[in-house]
Amino acid sequence: MQNDSVRVGIVGLGGMGTNHATWVEDADADVVAGADVLQDARDRFGAEFDVPTFDDHEELYDEADPDAVVITTPNRFHEPAATAALERDVAVLCEKPLAHSVDAAEQIAAAADRSDAFCMVGFHNRLMPAARLFKTRQSDGQFGDISHVEADFVRRRGIPAPGSWFTDESLSGGGALIDIGVHVIDYAMYLLDFPTVADVSASVRHQFGNRDDYADPDGWGANWEDNSETFDVEDSVSAFVTFEDGSSLSLEVAWATNRSPSRTVRVRGTEAGAEMTVGGDELTVYDTETDGFDHYSDATLSGDMGQTGHAAQDALFVDGVAVGEAPEVNTVEEALAVQHLIGAIYDAGR
Repeated sequence: MQNDSVRVGIVGLGGMGTNHATWVEDADADVVAGADVLQDARDRFGAEFDVPTFDDHEELYDEADPDAVVITTPNRFHEPAATAALERDVAVLCEKPLAHSVDAAEQIAAAADRSDAFCMVGFHNRLMPAARLFKTRQSDGQFGDISHVEADFVRRRGIPAPGSWFTDESLSGGGALIDIGVHVIDYAMYLLDFPTVADVSASVRHQFGNRDDYADPDGWGANWEDNSETFDVEDSVSAFVTFEDGSSLSLEVAWATNRSPSRTVRVRGTEAGAEMTVGGDELTVYDTETDGFDHYSDATLSGDMGQTGHAAQDALFVDGVAVGEAPEVNTVEEALAVQHLIGAIYDAGR
């Protein structure tokens, strides 16, 4: 199968669904249909991409006969859309997180295991230059054994609007941790080569979301409703994770907190260390040498792929569908490990 014959459906026709449709078309696949419960979204998407749209994902699968689907619905609806596709041997690219709960994520993984198709998960930051540069040098042994990762994904103010699905636990599965924390958890676990979790301690906080004096300078919470009944999730989390191989992870995640924003990951190795921004293009390596005299030997490396991590991810997905083989990155097994860690952090902090 050539890429230009790969037929892709989009489930969830909001902004991310539209973006993915563009990215898979850029990868020379054909967008053949879309599905969404909202009529306005269906009308807009159908007009933009000149494809039929449906109000039910199963109708899309049965009527449009796609080879693959991209799922960008609210988290709660990932599992029914993904399992129904995999049961039909339709490949799935599921936006992060894999699901809204560990149980639902396990259902998707089990469906993928039974299917002749595969499930890939949308952790696009791994495909950006900083992570690629790090993994290349890690495989060469430059960092030695990784002992600890410090990982931040912190907004000073950036709570989605109360009343949206992001702040409704029944739809999202949680707040800041499962929304933006999932990115940095996956990133850190990827750098650590997905070690087995030994112990988790955490603090899960809800301090800003229902305050009537909440300031929102950047306009994240359009149509803000203080004391909204649908703000029942956390706005910040601190966690410390130890792994069976002796390594550890410290984590700071926040939609809102009174400190500077950050998307920084710092890696400590026995031979060298590194610092990078999640989804960034630059990697700073911290090393020391004894040649001539004892000195620091630091270097900043950078690269430009000529495309975004999302576009690179969708191209890998389309290529995998074309050849009938799952990409080696962003696997459903890795996403399930991330989901289990998210669940463990919530259990430890609540």
